[in-house]
Amino acid sequence: MAGGSAIRGSRVGAGPMGEAERGDAAPRLFVSYFCSHGHETRPAFAAEATVPESWDCPRCGLPANLDSANPPPPPKIEPYKTHLAYVKERRSETEAADILSEALQTLRDRRARGDVIY
Repeated sequence: MAGGSAIRGSRVGAGPMGEAERGDAAPRLFVSYFCSHGHETRPAFAAEATVPESWDCPRCGLPANLDSANPPPPPKIEPYKTHLAYVKERRSETEAADILSEALQTLRDRRARGDVIY
């Protein structure tokens, strides 16, 4: 017995050809979206679907809308903030000094009692 293929008599790409075997395609609506870099994107939607106002441009990733004369501006990117920057937004210098002195006093008290501190 020859080591055969599980699917005999077929080749890559073999299958039903044309719409006669698959049925008719659903009616589609092609809509143009424009980004600020001038790219045009034309996704297809079902004819009865609601078309979204904005779409992400697949070429540059910027937002795009339906108005070619007035595309949306690129989003403003805020710089990365460290944990310390967020803490400094919430606490003043005097509050930070008070919290630090309280934490140091707690550690000193635990050492004086002989607690193991890691």
